[in-house]
Amino acid sequence: MNTKIVNISIPGPLLKEVEQVAKEEYRTRSELFREALRDYMMNRKKLADIYSYAENQAQKTKIANANLENIISDYRKNK
Repeated sequence: MNTKIVNISIPGPLLKEVEQVAKEEYRTRSELFREALRDYMMNRKKLADIYSYAENQAQKTKIANANLENIISDYRKNK
């Protein structure tokens, strides 16, 4: 794997949490950050896929975007 070094700024309290988790899991901070970034990128893609699917379904059923937002809002309120 071709890796690059990246410098980032992390708030102190968050860094302490990262270091604690790394210690508990016998991993490096770098491993934790790589995993977190992979998870973020995967979740971001999944969310984009969900929105794309919802838009396609809305177009198939002729639901306008404004109506779709209202339908989602109503569903969440009545859950």
